[in-house]
Amino acid sequence: MTTSKTQSSPPAAPVPAWRRLMPPLFAAALVAVLGYTLLRPSHNATTGGPLIGKTAPSFTLTSLDGVPVRLEQLRGRPVVLNFWASWCGPCREEAPMFRELAAKQGGASDVAILGILFQETSEKNARDFIQEYGLAYPNLRDPGIDTGVNYGVSGIPETVFIDKQGVVQYMDRGGLTRERLNAGLSAIGVPGI
Repeated sequence: MTTSKTQSSPPAAPVPAWRRLMPPLFAAALVAVLGYTLLRPSHNATTGGPLIGKTAPSFTLTSLDGVPVRLEQLRGRPVVLNFWASWCGPCREEAPMFRELAAKQGGASDVAILGILFQETSEKNARDFIQEYGLAYPNLRDPGIDTGVNYGVSGIPETVFIDKQGVVQYMDRGGLTRERLNAGLSAIGVPGI
C-alpha cells in the first residue's frame, strides 16, 4: 500500500493593508480630479479661445417659445451668446446681470442677447429658471449640443461676444463677474452695465 504525502506550500504572507487599499484609493482620486476638471472650467483660463478674431459659427436654433433664430439675422448688431443650464450654480449667479443688460438693450448699443441651453436636463427647469430671473431674451434649444461644440464650449457657463460684423471678439468661461461682463461688452462696442 502506498501512501501519498501531500505537499503543501507554506502559507503566503499576508498582503499589507496599504498595498490592498492603494489601487482603489488611486482610482477614486483620479475620478475625483477628472470630475472636478470636467465640471468646473479652469480659473486660470477664463478668457480667450480659438474663435477670437474669426467669424462666429452660424446656427439656426429654436427658442423655447418655438421661434427659429438664425445668427445671420442679427448681423449688424453686437451679439452676446450665453451657454447655460438650469442646474448650473454659476449660471444662477450671472443671470441677474443678463437681466440688467437686457433691460438696457436698445438705444445706441442695440445688443442682442441669446441664451443657449447646454446639456439642459429638463426644459421645465429651464423655463422655471427663466421665469425666476425674469430673463426677457430668447433662450434657444441646442439638441445634440452641436452649436456648443462649434463654439468650443467645454463647461458652463460660457459667454461669447460677437461684434456687428459677426466676428467673435471675446469669450469668457466659468461664470461672469460684472468686470468680465463689461470687458466683453467693451470688446464689441457696447457700454457696460
